[in-house]
Amino acid sequence: MQMRIGFEMTYECPQPTPMLMALNVHYTRVSDLVRRDDLLIDPPVPVRAYRDSFGNWCTRIVAPAGRTRISTDALINDSGRPDPVALDARQVAVPDLPDDALTFLLGSRYCETDRLSDTAWELFGNAPTGWARVQTICDYVHKHIKFDYQNASRTRSALEIYTGKIGVCRDYAHLAIAFCRCMNIPARYCTGHLADIGVPVGLGDFAAWFEAYLDGEWHIFDPRNNMRRIGRVLIARGRDAADVPISNSFGPSTLTGFKVWAEEVVTR
Repeated sequence: MQMRIGFEMTYECPQPTPMLMALNVHYTRVSDLVRRDDLLIDPPVPVRAYRDSFGNWCTRIVAPAGRTRISTDALINDSGRPDPVALDARQVAVPDLPDDALTFLLGSRYCETDRLSDTAWELFGNAPTGWARVQTICDYVHKHIKFDYQNASRTRSALEIYTGKIGVCRDYAHLAIAFCRCMNIPARYCTGHLADIGVPVGLGDFAAWFEAYLDGEWHIFDPRNNMRRIGRVLIARGRDAADVPISNSFGPSTLTGFKVWAEEVVTR
């Protein structure tokens, strides 16, 4: 199938403001693009881009004083199949993990493994290992957190999510990631587009989920929805949301307009 994905964001800056963005489709999906996801910036400004240490494509600009609109509208091919399932995927012992997976076993800005370790072992220490343990964590997080878009917070950590029991998709991901790492399962944060195919129409936002390292591969898990979804398009991966902010302003700025879409293209 084919999907239309894109966004439009408008910022107001009282002065020229450097901005860093991770908004382009991940390199692992670039070959699926039918219409490129080039960023359009109005008014036009010089653009610099680079690939960060996690392999994400990042863009740098200096937004001028006043209004700046950043947008893209792309077409991408997708298998149309739900997220893969590997029920027999086994947990890899820490001594046998590849070096590049170890980063995703450590605590990070939003995932305080040191403060959640005892809780994690109390909750999941008796759960089956491997895929079943990760799914048990997702089941718990899905039930433990009440989705509340009006109370979204950019600074809420996994411990605060656990005690406060409210959050949005990034919070579900952060708590599940922290619990996985506490149980010696490498887990990494993902952000991207997620179509509303086969489910009620959502809020029109970027989505967050995570990947767990099992049996030598990275596998998708989504504690917010807690079901295998169709039309997931990765933008960026990192230790947590601090590594892959949609945008990061190095100065005063206000987001005054925000629209995101990810929808199946229906041909007649």
